[in-house]
Amino acid sequence: MESLPLDTSHPAVRDYLSLVRLQVLTPLSLLINIAALTVCAFVVNPSIAGVARLYPTAITPNSGVVGAYVGVIFLGQIGYCLLLVVASKVETKRALVKGVGLSLVFANMVMALWAIAWIMQWFLLATILQGLLLLLLLFSNMALLIYHPPVSARPLDTALIHAPLRFFLILPLSILFPLCLFVTLHLTFRPTVPGPPQDYASWHATAGLGVLIGTNLLGFVVVVARRDIVWCVAATWIAASLWSARPKPAPIYISAILFTVLHPLGLLMSFIYARFYGPQRRGAVVLPPDDEHPGLYHHSAAHPRPAGVTAARPEIERGPREIEDETWGSG
Repeated sequence: MESLPLDTSHPAVRDYLSLVRLQVLTPLSLLINIAALTVCAFVVNPSIAGVARLYPTAITPNSGVVGAYVGVIFLGQIGYCLLLVVASKVETKRALVKGVGLSLVFANMVMALWAIAWIMQWFLLATILQGLLLLLLLFSNMALLIYHPPVSARPLDTALIHAPLRFFLILPLSILFPLCLFVTLHLTFRPTVPGPPQDYASWHATAGLGVLIGTNLLGFVVVVARRDIVWCVAATWIAASLWSARPKPAPIYISAILFTVLHPLGLLMSFIYARFYGPQRRGAVVLPPDDEHPGLYHHSAAHPRPAGVTAARPEIERGPREIEDETWGSG
């Protein structure tokens, strides 16, 4: 069989083949991820939420709120897969191939494996998988931010590439990786019936508060510095999932409510500051305070004005005016 008449060493051909590979592998990995999480959440017993109830921690979130969050991630990735097919701009294709690449494919596969490890209660493996997921998503988000930053000229790139990847990143960063780590390190408590543990120290509230404050302060800095709407929505969502799950130690509960308010407030104040106190717009022309324009009326030092000669003023252009009858001579 004769070889194909393609030079696979040519950069354009390699980029095209990479895009075709992503068009096949990305939807496939997304389907595997959706199927694995759906089965592990609704079919098996104990489910993902059931295992979380068996090993409660101070930072265990509300499973329903996190489930809705994961659903939004899936919707964003469906839009990402559609963009893989319909993308026509060179910059968009470059962001898909070189910015994201196979990182999202591997992230979906790792997330599916994590769901299986979690329901099997292989917590050390689940923690390792969440750490790997965090590294994959952090790499793709940094590559997008540095080499393919979002621009207003391509809103679809921002909505279907940057937003889903950033939304996906915040899930393991803020809640899943710390939760798996807590369970692996036995920072859990035995639920009492009814109500919270009798011994307050068994909450491990200090460790949970440190994780909560650390991740949310990082998010708050990003939201204020970059005016990041996606990070603000995601961080607020995760904070709401914490205080909506009961019981919770008082420091965790109060801090989660506080950050639920602080993230939107910080974003709003950042927009107000940029609007009224930010740098001036680029390209603004500042006229000299003098009424005369230096390029029209002022003479430079190299060409001094002769003595007794004043600067000529341009005549004011007059429009047409009506001529009265007496201006014309009598016939």
